[in-house]
Amino acid sequence: MADFKAFWYDGNLITGNTLELTIDDPGLLYGATVFTTMRVYQHSLESRLTNWAEHCDRLSSSLQAFNWQQPNWTQVKLGATSMLQYFPILRITLFPDGREWITGRELPPNLTMEQKYGRAACIVELDRSLAAHKTGNYLSAWLAQSLARSQGAQEAILVSASSGEWLETSTGNLWGWQDGCWWTPPLEAGILPGIVRSQLINWLQRQNLKVQQAPWRRELVKGFETICYTNSVVQVIPIHTITSQHYDPDHPAIKLLQGLFVE
Repeated sequence: MADFKAFWYDGNLITGNTLELTIDDPGLLYGATVFTTMRVYQHSLESRLTNWAEHCDRLSSSLQAFNWQQPNWTQVKLGATSMLQYFPILRITLFPDGREWITGRELPPNLTMEQKYGRAACIVELDRSLAAHKTGNYLSAWLAQSLARSQGAQEAILVSASSGEWLETSTGNLWGWQDGCWWTPPLEAGILPGIVRSQLINWLQRQNLKVQQAPWRRELVKGFETICYTNSVVQVIPIHTITSQHYDPDHPAIKLLQGLFVE
């Protein structure tokens, strides 16, 4: 399906790669949209790993916070069902007036290798706008990742300019392991409440495994044996290098997290 181009917009499946918006559309002018990116497992929205309900809840919560119109959720699900026939990854975008726009893409071609060997990351002093929501104004995260790539890394770690705390990567939530415990920054630090992040916290707690939500200040970060990040598309990606500091991408604790995603 690599050459197939289609998207769903406002109740219709459209073949092609051009979306027409009016010149005064706030989504175009200001990035006034909310979105979620979802990996579809087993070609089904009902798979436990797809987390369809959680993605919809996150979108709905942001719409409520912004006092925007809820979409026709039946129509959104119909669009997602149509698109998952062609793509394993769906990006569901909602406009303030309730319009839905669903695009699709393939899995990264080197994902399996990166899940095993990890990625390099660099530090970028930058905060995301409206960090608790995934809005169309994603410029800061995009700039951070672009800067990382210009420095030979594949991922950026966002660090608060005011507090110096490590927050998240440009595309996911951070996890660090030390003293027999997983650590992840708290939502209060100003990070996205990732769906996989919540899923992993619940799973670790059900397994009676230690997980702590605490600010990532310098002293805590210095003690980590291994670091990784998570999102709904890539699952768990080890970070093998941050600037000149190296971490073990084959650490048993990372294998433990990755085990959650066995279908």
